[in-house]
Amino acid sequence: MPNKYRKLRRQLMDYFFTGLAGSLSVVVVGALVAIFAYLVIRGAGALNFSFFTEPPRPVGEAGGGMANGILGSLMILAIASVFGVPVGIAAGVYLAEFGRHRLAKLVRFTADVLNGVPSIVIGLVAYGLVVIEQRHFSAFAGGVGLAIMMIPTVTRSTEEMLLLVPQAVREAALGLGIPQWRTTVSIILATARSGIITGVMLAFARVAGETAPLLFTAFGNQFWSFSPGQPIAALPLQIFTYAISPFDEWHRQAWAGALVLVILIVGTTTAVRFLFLRSTLGGAR
Repeated sequence: MPNKYRKLRRQLMDYFFTGLAGSLSVVVVGALVAIFAYLVIRGAGALNFSFFTEPPRPVGEAGGGMANGILGSLMILAIASVFGVPVGIAAGVYLAEFGRHRLAKLVRFTADVLNGVPSIVIGLVAYGLVVIEQRHFSAFAGGVGLAIMMIPTVTRSTEEMLLLVPQAVREAALGLGIPQWRTTVSIILATARSGIITGVMLAFARVAGETAPLLFTAFGNQFWSFSPGQPIAALPLQIFTYAISPFDEWHRQAWAGALVLVILIVGTTTAVRFLFLRSTLGGAR
């Protein structure tokens, strides 16, 4: 009889926590769906062809769009990814594979601290490191600011994913005479690449909507700019400017810009995951 009760208790606990996990998943997905639906309701009406092809027009003049802000955001995020992703992955590899001494503890502690630093402080740091040295705002400075924010997230997620790779995989590769650096690059990173890509996309999604660092670095631009060395528009900056304005037309465009920004983040993340899954399945064949 006691065994029967223990079995029943285990089943009830299993049902309870399974239901709890499912309910929390529904809450998270429901929040995303609610946000997206609200953005569609408020912003879809302001989306048109000119929104994606024209820069903003002067106050009081109807029309215009955020094409320069979309281009600027893509440029800044590309610069941030070029700097932030390799450094973050390299630091994560170091912590997981070679971090057995005090320097590794310092790097790990620094990454954890940077994860909690407010984005406006990161913007001020980028301003001091890049803008003051260049003596002007630029897309490059904005990319550096966002890269600083990406590095700790990529670092810690890469470390955790590499630590999940069984130690037996490393021992088998070393037993075959493969050097440790080749084992890390060709086997360990390949095994954990799904989780690493997920961490990179989380970092990308985090910085894509940041406004505060760009106020001190990219600064914004009402016109087209294709140079990484000049001030440049960005969707978050444009949304912020329009949202605090007293003009209804700008408010509508701010909602439309927020909708486009969410679609950009979700679309980029989905595309990367799809391409990775496709390449994985292709390699398996």
